[in-house]
Amino acid sequence: MSYKTLVIYQNKILFNILNEISENISFNIEYVEKAESDFNQFENYLILTQKKILEINNQLIIDFFPIKIDKLIEIINVNFLKKDYSSQSKINIGKYELDMNSRVLNFKDISLDLTEMEANIILFLKKSKDPINVKMLQKEVWGHVPDLETHTVETHIYRLRKKIKDKFQDDNFIKSLKNGYQIS
Repeated sequence: MSYKTLVIYQNKILFNILNEISENISFNIEYVEKAESDFNQFENYLILTQKKILEINNQLIIDFFPIKIDKLIEIINVNFLKKDYSSQSKINIGKYELDMNSRVLNFKDISLDLTEMEANIILFLKKSKDPINVKMLQKEVWGHVPDLETHTVETHIYRLRKKIKDKFQDDNFIKSLKNGYQIS
């Protein structure tokens, strides 16, 4: 059974057509007549509609009928993939949101572009409740031998902390403690 649900809004004919071929499609189908319905009852859903429903997320607006059924199913599947891809890439880190796809750190309407290494550092630090020392970061993020003498980690952390301070005026996002670095 599929965990994805296509909610068809006010188009009973389309619902009946898709219901007829439901064993050949990779998502569940539900029909809804009212915009006030509780769409959150569905775990992973898209609402297929012909016109935008105000203040409701996850809408797939198809307003170019007639359409071949295989083309419609392709559009639906692509939109489910996009939704899954997007939701898996956004990681909450305190008051910030890290988008791993675009490597952007967001807070309210402010965005900060990150390098791949900076995003990896933040993600690795986020996964630990305890401070992470330089040798562990060298090994896990850079793949270096822990005994290697280099200031790469310190330099990257310094620059990342400076970027975050300049953009968000936040001195405490990455804390430098005596036994390592930690995300606050």
